[in-house]
Amino acid sequence: MTRLYLPSSLELLARLHAGEPLTTDTAVEADDDSEDAEYAALLEAAEASAGIVGAGRRRVVVVAEVARRGDPVTVREVAAVHVDTEEGAAPDDDLAWFATQEIGQLVQGAPGA
Repeated sequence: MTRLYLPSSLELLARLHAGEPLTTDTAVEADDDSEDAEYAALLEAAEASAGIVGAGRRRVVVVAEVARRGDPVTVREVAAVHVDTEEGAAPDDDLAWFATQEIGQLVQGAPGA
């Protein structure tokens, strides 16, 4: 299995939750299985997410485990989601971890939900 960190947005997360798969074109993969490498991949994906959502909006990173890079990601492959806790979070703020069971609550009211 390959663990990928997908830069995303609440809108894309809502579409994923509704059954639309995400592509892995912009996914970040850790250099190795170490905690430091995985954290670096998460930060890189969070930075890319900021470019997707725009300044002041909540960054979203979807962590997924796929058989091969390039495979589409459905909710079944999602291991966790990392999201800014509020709008306007600073780029160096840590993202909060959410379990897959919490995706529905995260996307309530998001376009595409």
